[in-house]
Amino acid sequence: MSARSIDEPHRVSSQLELLFDLTFVVAVAAVTAELAHAVADGRGLGELVPFLQVFFAIWWAWMNFTWFASAYDTDDVAYRLLTMVQMAGVLVLAAGVPAATGHGDFSVVTVGYLIMRMALVAQWVRAGVDDPVSRRTALRYAAGITVVQTGWMLRFLLAGTGVLPSWCELPFFLCLDVMEVALPRWAERVRPTTWHPHHIAERYGLFTIILLGESVLAASRGVEGALDADGITWPFVVVSFSGLVLLFALWWLYFLVQAGEGLRDRRQRSYLWGYGHYGIFAALAALGAGLEVAVTQTGHPVAASPVALGYWVAIPAGVFLALLWAVHALVAEEPVIHPVAVLSCVVVVVSLPPATARAGVATVVAGISAACVLLVVVTIATAARRRARLGEWNSGTAVTSSEAALS
Repeated sequence: MSARSIDEPHRVSSQLELLFDLTFVVAVAAVTAELAHAVADGRGLGELVPFLQVFFAIWWAWMNFTWFASAYDTDDVAYRLLTMVQMAGVLVLAAGVPAATGHGDFSVVTVGYLIMRMALVAQWVRAGVDDPVSRRTALRYAAGITVVQTGWMLRFLLAGTGVLPSWCELPFFLCLDVMEVALPRWAERVRPTTWHPHHIAERYGLFTIILLGESVLAASRGVEGALDADGITWPFVVVSFSGLVLLFALWWLYFLVQAGEGLRDRRQRSYLWGYGHYGIFAALAALGAGLEVAVTQTGHPVAASPVALGYWVAIPAGVFLALLWAVHALVAEEPVIHPVAVLSCVVVVVSLPPATARAGVATVVAGISAACVLLVVVTIATAARRRARLGEWNSGTAVTSSEAALS
């Protein structure tokens, strides 16, 4: 198991990676559905922390596999079998989502996470044995993951036996989270891994599409519920269409920047870029839950207030926009989305929910969608003007050079 080349041409996601992502579709769908149920019942804020905890486990497991595969995807028998074990762990984790988010029982989620992490440890040990150049880095990863996973199991055992007070569970969780996110930086201090920038950018783009697809799926569940109740109504049409337009606008904004080039030239910013996607991914999952309930309430009464439903669409959309600008700024040569435009859009989006008391949820969702579409239009127009100015400048430079040559 030797490290792959850092500048390998035509590096794209493998068929195994795409199959691996399908298991995360199940996990993300489970956690989004549970959050949607909580929002509809008026328990959204109470279930927000469990949602973020479970989503962290999903995101971190996916991210660790992705960066490891970018450097050490040998696609041999052992690699494929260990990847299959990780996929089994994801499915176990997904099965434990309802208990974790609804009852605070993280036992099944912890077992699924353990399966995934131990398979990854085996991969790192293989890399340490077979790749002498990066042996210290690989063994640091293996040892660090084992230590942190021991902490997760200790938390599970202490909470299960009642030794760990309930008020200590969240601080314990956050402490282990910090250890998890600090581990890659510590392990790669001796020698960085040879991850491929364009491969990483593509993998993150594909996971973004998965999250957008989950939002579409969540909204479709709301459509089914609304149709079963009152059929097609005007609010139903407005919310459904506006939700689709909103997701399309967010997709458009995300892929304005080709992150591969930026990651190639600014590898030192990869940690912030990669970690910033936790908020982007979680926001998309929460947005899917909000849109599902927003569509559902057009045909079924829900316990959540209209203002709360407006915020469950607006805040995830605003968080997505703010974090998207931040991660784009890390790798782009110049801001593709103007910061003033982003800030203005976010302010408008998060200011709309109070209007639901009079205008209704459908109108507010349409307003949020319109604000994001306007941001896309402004960004495209700004980019067109920038290209025009650059073309004029290049033409002027060419004329000046020609005159100088003639003289």
